[in-house]
Amino acid sequence: MKIVITGGTGFIGRALCATLIQGGHRVVVLTRQLGQIHHRPELPVQAVEWNARDSGPWEQVLEGADAVINLAGTPIADARWTDVRKQLIIDSRILTTRLLVRALSRWSSKPATFISASGIGYYGAADDRRLDEGAARGNGFLADLCLGWESEALRAAEFGARVVTLRTGMVLEQDGGALPKMLLPFRFFAGGPIMPGNQWVSWIHRRDHIGLIQWALSTPTVSGPINAVAPEPVTMRTFCEVLGRVLHRPSWLPVPRVVLNALLGELGTLMTTGQRVIPAKAMAGGYRFQYPTLEQALRDVLMRSAA
Repeated sequence: MKIVITGGTGFIGRALCATLIQGGHRVVVLTRQLGQIHHRPELPVQAVEWNARDSGPWEQVLEGADAVINLAGTPIADARWTDVRKQLIIDSRILTTRLLVRALSRWSSKPATFISASGIGYYGAADDRRLDEGAARGNGFLADLCLGWESEALRAAEFGARVVTLRTGMVLEQDGGALPKMLLPFRFFAGGPIMPGNQWVSWIHRRDHIGLIQWALSTPTVSGPINAVAPEPVTMRTFCEVLGRVLHRPSWLPVPRVVLNALLGELGTLMTTGQRVIPAKAMAGGYRFQYPTLEQALRDVLMRSAA
């Protein structure tokens, strides 16, 4: 297939591009960072520059695409949520998705599949309820963000595209995401859970996240939201206990909620609250997780990095 990807230089996108190319697909990346693509000769993708804000010549690569995968978005957890930062997070997702869908609508040969990123923040801060794709939207900044983000993506259905929105949890790998930030205190024997400790962590190995994207691409009966998480969510306390066990380090020094909120402000709620999310659609549809348990996933990621 000819597959156009936004966000192809990011934590998920880099690995996804490599996997799709290995599968024989033609990959076109829309990027604001051409240098990152040109400096990776081992990744034979076609790179096309866009600014993610304006129409332009980049739209021509959409003609004849079989699928579009939209992963664009400013990282959510890389800086404190000031008003300016929150607006940047919103615009880089909602306005970018709107621009992309409008561009797709203008071509006579439109993609059959449009896959767009979203997040489990859609469900808001939740209690112990198991949340499948039919659960109601929650409250808060991330819930509102995900609703607007998905609404823009779903407009692609108006011209016949099959739309899939990936509600992604914590993605585990050694070269990005939240895990490397969590490892540092453990390596200095000062690791422990972020309090209160009973908040749920819904996670997924990056290989399974990419596997779910491939499954969505090749399964024409799948549409709408997919919870891109592993089938075993755990509490923060359990997550840190397993992480400590895999690293052969104690998990004894809890991080008080008040300290985290003082350091990160509203962003701290990402780590002090959570959701118990279940990948109901993927399991019912026959997707087989390579890393269904947290210990399997962490051992794979951390033992490879130690090798």
